[in-house]
Amino acid sequence: MRKTEIAQDPAPSWMGPSPEQLAAHRISPRFYNSDLAPSRKEGRSWTAYSLFTLWANDVHSLGNYGFALGLFALGLGAWQILVALLVGAGLLFFLLTLSGFMGHKTGVPYPVMSRIAFGIHGAQLAASVRGIVAIAWFGIQTYLASSVLNVLLLTLVPSLQSWADTEFLGLSGLGWFSFTLLWVVQVVIVSYGMEMIRKYEAIAGPIILVTFLSLAVWMLSRVDFSISWAREDALSGWEMWMHILGGGSLWVAIYGTFVLNFSDFTRAAKKKGSIVVGNFWGIPINMLVFGLVVISLAGAQYELDGTVITSPADIVQSIGNPVLLALASVALLILTIAVNLMANFVAPTYALTNMFPRHLNFRSAALISAIIGFVILPWNLYDSPIVIVYFLGGLGALLGPLFGIIMIDYWVIRKTKVNVPQLYTEAGDGEYFYHRGVNWRAIGAFIPASLISLVFALVPAFVSVSQFSWFSGAGIAAIIYFFIARRSFTFREVDGEEIAVPTTH
Repeated sequence: MRKTEIAQDPAPSWMGPSPEQLAAHRISPRFYNSDLAPSRKEGRSWTAYSLFTLWANDVHSLGNYGFALGLFALGLGAWQILVALLVGAGLLFFLLTLSGFMGHKTGVPYPVMSRIAFGIHGAQLAASVRGIVAIAWFGIQTYLASSVLNVLLLTLVPSLQSWADTEFLGLSGLGWFSFTLLWVVQVVIVSYGMEMIRKYEAIAGPIILVTFLSLAVWMLSRVDFSISWAREDALSGWEMWMHILGGGSLWVAIYGTFVLNFSDFTRAAKKKGSIVVGNFWGIPINMLVFGLVVISLAGAQYELDGTVITSPADIVQSIGNPVLLALASVALLILTIAVNLMANFVAPTYALTNMFPRHLNFRSAALISAIIGFVILPWNLYDSPIVIVYFLGGLGALLGPLFGIIMIDYWVIRKTKVNVPQLYTEAGDGEYFYHRGVNWRAIGAFIPASLISLVFALVPAFVSVSQFSWFSGAGIAAIIYFFIARRSFTFREVDGEEIAVPTTH
């Protein structure tokens, strides 16, 4: 048997298990610390409302509005947009609930969850791909938020225009100030851990909903509540339905990151019912509200002057009243920070912690993630179509195969049986050690599925089916893994309560 290190007594501040308990399960400090450990069932604090506000913030992000308004620009009318969004919402509700149940049952974050299918070392692949995508988008979203802050500052203090006229490394002086300020705010919030993120999301959610509903009502009042439900050159027939199904598929692909690491949040859920209720109100119902806001904004603006808007920021900037403009801008800033924290900060933080658990905790890993997101000068990434399409788009295409393998392994092959303590041992006879820590069967399913997904996503000849690349990647990987996965093994179910830590540590 391979000799393993025994994790030392954890810091008493997080009231972890005793050294004897860790030794009994052969826990290795190379794979375990207070942030990666299972969350203790008693004291979990995430309710249905917590998860609902998570979606209330994320669904109403500027990027999602840009995507949905783009469907109007492509020629879809109001009802077609609603159908596309609801098709995507139905699929997302199902996929996210499956992913969420895994987090609730095991209490572990996504990088540790990946060890089940990929092995204790192989999981670094799954965590790293998700983390790289998130770090890049963290920087880009912070940059987009800084643009909103620039508008707000110039409205309140016009003399700052001189700062906006100077440029350094591709960003104006005012832009550097706004970007750095928002970067610091996010770092401070995340440094207090997941519980602070939960509290921020809970406060931000109602603010965002009220803001966008008010913006929609204001726009509708300008056209006497009579909007254009379709463009004059609206699509019809087979082409229309392909755009509707494609829009629903892309809606799922947008959340291809989230369906992977949803366990980062649901590991702190009080009960399974909280996940179902939070997801129901936060996804299909909230997305219906989102869709109604989209068609109200797009239809009203088109009715006014025939303009097809691409973002709610276009409407906010047109508000003549400085006070209302300031309030709307602040709401957009609150929204972008909320989205960034949950979608683009948590994943790389856990990924880095998973790589160096003996040296990093949640706070230090979050700081490193933020620094990387700063030094890559994300405005240059955002302004480069090549980077967005080929680098970030390519990495995004890899998320579907990862999801397909992890889901089929947990739900179909293992039938939800997981030996949680074994996820933290590097003993050669460990249940998730496979071959030198890597499950090569999972890798064998991942590679061909990823190549096909990348071809669909990036090769111009397949542009007509590119919107289905996430599903093709997930489906192909799941099918391949189903046939080659190891079955000559007795799967055991052991919870992680003996090595668990409080969720509020």
